[in-house]
Amino acid sequence: MSKKWVYLFHEGSAKQKSLLGGKGANLAEMTNAGLPVPHGFTITTEACNQYYQDGKVISDEIIKQMQESLKELEEKTGKQFGNPENPLLVSVRSGAVFSMPGMMDTVLNLGLNDETVAGLAKLTNNPRFAYDSYRRFIQMFGDVVMGVEHYHFEKIIQAKKTQLGVKSDPELTAEDWQDVITKFKAVIFQQTQTVFSESPMEQLLQAVTAVFDSWHNHRAKIYRNIHKIPDHLGTAVNVQLMVFGNMGDDCGTGVAFTRNPSTGENTLYGEFLLNAQGEDVVAGVRTPEPIAQLAEKMPDIFGQFQQISKRLELHYLDMQDIEFTVERGTLYILQTRNGKRTAEAAVKIAVDMVGESLISKEEAILRIDPDQLDQLLHPRLDPDAQLEVVTKGLPASPGAASGEIIFHADDAEKLASKGKAVILVRPETTPEDIHGILAAKGILTSRGGMTSHAAVVARGMGKACICGCEQLKIDLRSKEVKVGGHVFHEGDLITIDGSTGRVIQGKVPLIDPVLSPEFTELLSWADEIRKMKVRTNADNPEDSRKAREFGAEGIGLCRTEHMFMELSRIPIVQKMILAETGDERNEALAELLPMQREDFVGILEAMDGLPVNIRLLDPPLHEFLPNLEELLVELTKLQMTPDADRLEMIRKEALIRKVRALQEFNPMLGHRGCRLGLIYPEIYAMQTQAIFEAAVDCLHRSVPVEIEIMIPLVGHVKELTEMRRLVEQIGSEIETSSGLKIPYTVGTMIEVPRAALTADQIAEEADFFSFGTNDLTQTTFGFSRDDAEGKFLHAYVDNKILPENPFVSIDMDGVGKLIEMGVTLGRGKKSDLKTGICGEHGGEKRSIEFCHKIGLDYVSCSPFRVPLARLSAAQAVIKQENK
Repeated sequence: MSKKWVYLFHEGSAKQKSLLGGKGANLAEMTNAGLPVPHGFTITTEACNQYYQDGKVISDEIIKQMQESLKELEEKTGKQFGNPENPLLVSVRSGAVFSMPGMMDTVLNLGLNDETVAGLAKLTNNPRFAYDSYRRFIQMFGDVVMGVEHYHFEKIIQAKKTQLGVKSDPELTAEDWQDVITKFKAVIFQQTQTVFSESPMEQLLQAVTAVFDSWHNHRAKIYRNIHKIPDHLGTAVNVQLMVFGNMGDDCGTGVAFTRNPSTGENTLYGEFLLNAQGEDVVAGVRTPEPIAQLAEKMPDIFGQFQQISKRLELHYLDMQDIEFTVERGTLYILQTRNGKRTAEAAVKIAVDMVGESLISKEEAILRIDPDQLDQLLHPRLDPDAQLEVVTKGLPASPGAASGEIIFHADDAEKLASKGKAVILVRPETTPEDIHGILAAKGILTSRGGMTSHAAVVARGMGKACICGCEQLKIDLRSKEVKVGGHVFHEGDLITIDGSTGRVIQGKVPLIDPVLSPEFTELLSWADEIRKMKVRTNADNPEDSRKAREFGAEGIGLCRTEHMFMELSRIPIVQKMILAETGDERNEALAELLPMQREDFVGILEAMDGLPVNIRLLDPPLHEFLPNLEELLVELTKLQMTPDADRLEMIRKEALIRKVRALQEFNPMLGHRGCRLGLIYPEIYAMQTQAIFEAAVDCLHRSVPVEIEIMIPLVGHVKELTEMRRLVEQIGSEIETSSGLKIPYTVGTMIEVPRAALTADQIAEEADFFSFGTNDLTQTTFGFSRDDAEGKFLHAYVDNKILPENPFVSIDMDGVGKLIEMGVTLGRGKKSDLKTGICGEHGGEKRSIEFCHKIGLDYVSCSPFRVPLARLSAAQAVIKQENK
């Protein structure tokens, strides 16, 4: 018995979604439920894959089964394919397993030719309708199947309307359309050197081929990449009896949602047009009317549609997106699918459906895509605003921001202090720009990837950021940026949309985030279910408080280097680095000590007894010094100035020597982290003293504290042994002098492969492991994060060399194995070892699911991703239980 490639609608079911596609499975389900669905059949996704295996040829067996299904369709409808007396006309639509709206191709009114159109005109006694349908078919077939661009046909129609002095398509008569049809066929031949086919069967085969081909069109590939839809699934093809909404005023067509897809409100939402076909609703040729108006125009039809809508929603237990047509007073349902919706609507619909006893709390939690929650936590563009998009970069940190273009961090800070909204525009940012990033509403860079400095810092602060916008030509000296035909100067207004990567000219109105009661309730359900704690990455009291508002249960990463970056502190930090003697260095550290202590007091107060994991200084010292190129330019200017200050010139030369001495061939693998603490123990000693003195300050005022001191970049247990001894020595001295017992632990960040491989040894000296997945990914792959993203990583993902960007989602086969090994070895030596991750992956849903699976105690992420992580952690539990 030969394989079944084609299914009549009544032969399928909802369980066959992978075979029939989402649309085909739903048509089968509705047909079997007795709903008014026009008859038809589905050519399977397997037939699509077979088409590609056979060298893009539809096999004889598939054609045979299509012809048999056509005969069944003729018997059910009483019409015949290609018969002028009573022609059977069909639509040919794609139907992928996962909904890909607008990504693939559709052909309507197939089966018309010069003979059948005359028969249709006679049969319906409506020549205008028949020839209008024929020109629509030729137009769509010419575009989709024969590759003649749409504008060629529109130009002919517009010329006809201009000739006759009319404005709309419905004003054209049957004779007018006949003239247009003749010109359509001529333009097809002119563009393709091929005659438009008059054979309905040949039309059908060509249309099915075109739908199969559209599985690999450019827009479909991009959509699948964005939504992580596998390429091997293929698309089904649905061939369905045409019903006509354009036969007169007792006809119409529309699209409706069972609930409002923007707000989630439980009310029918959609549009319809009288005397129209489906594409008229979406093409903008005519202005549709709200679905509620259908109650006045066709009350019986509206009543039927309401009942069917409720029935479909109850059947699928989700908001439905329904396409319908009314032909001569009879309602037909052409399609239903789970409707696309905003994040706000998704949350409200899920929570409301729990209240209506339609779904469980667990199902409601699974319904929400954690990535969507970013829409609710950041300002976003007013959807009604007119946009002039000038270019696009990488959407590095969500949210939108408007402001004046500023090119230097110092200027950004000054203007922001005067109440100005600014966008910091730089080729790239460095830690030295932190004060400018803090002051700006948003950041835009021409270099760097999704995990570049600008992106990571912006996400941590909840600021909009676009990176890697290579079209920008930034001139920092003249303070202007060129893109395309635009030139922007400092002070010009722009808007950036960090969620999409769009750069927009001028100021665009923004909508502030509002957390609905439904959002809060959904997260409370997630908290009841999840097993992992969710902490935050925060370096100041403001971020700490914000994270607690979002439900953070402590700080998983406090990066002390960010505290050194304030404009007032940079000179003292540089004095410490440039010190020629130990005394000079200690003098600078003594100035920094009270500043660090004050920072830690604020953070410990904000956390109020929740654990605070503080990482001692991690980056190499040269990052705190001025840029070498800029110093050389300044020195050259001084040397060319006749009356230049000789002393200033000597200072500049000394500074250049020091910067050169501190420069490294590969700073990421150089003198940083615990290596810095071992060579300059006085730096870590000052930081440790500041931490413990801050704890004493809080404890004296009855503010509870729980401190975790993290030693970064440990690769060998002896590094941790030495650094732990330093911390415990200072802790003992301060406990003795204060008379207080300070609750603290000492652990390390596992961020180089050797640390994971020798985790059993390191665990002997560690109270906790925090996996620094950003650096662990770099050191495991041997990728420089910024260089990889800027030069080849996107090509790796696009070409399927890597399934996705390992700096965005944990590489489970490599980096993940090291993490799991580190946990297993560490807990094998110390069963109560606390483990978590604090890299960018701590706020990414697939990575969080992995962390739950291997038994981590917590994940840590930026404040604005805490709600996302809470939801993802609950989803991980539910998915594991479902398996």
